[in-house]
Amino acid sequence: MTIDWVNFTPWSAAIGGILIGLAAAILLILNGRIAGISGILAGVLKPVKGDTAWKLAFIVGILVAPLLFTAFVYAPEVTITTSTPLLIAAGLLVGFGTRLGGGCTSGHGICGMARFSRRSIIAVVIFMLVAFITVAVINHFGLRG
Repeated sequence: MTIDWVNFTPWSAAIGGILIGLAAAILLILNGRIAGISGILAGVLKPVKGDTAWKLAFIVGILVAPLLFTAFVYAPEVTITTSTPLLIAAGLLVGFGTRLGGGCTSGHGICGMARFSRRSIIAVVIFMLVAFITVAVINHFGLRG
């Protein structure tokens, strides 16, 4: 495995991580809510009176922020080499895993682990093990689509 040093951007990754952590902390401190995207999206799709506006704003922010970034800073080149059916299958499996695990990587990985939640730590270990196994299987059998 080689590292593409031209596209290796530790500073932007660190700044992005800090911003995600800061946003999650602010949401928890000011609103008493966990920044788990799957739970927030579920709350928008199945609204509860008085608890929907901030969730909708959060989702809109997630969708609009990259558009603003690419409009004013730069649009990174994205190349997808995987087939559409494989991407759809992967998305469905991630959605199934999110429901099965009772949350997503943002809720468990960022917020849950920061709160030392045993359930979240176990969920993240399982996420990572499944990711490692998936990459090994795809690389071994040449299933890149």
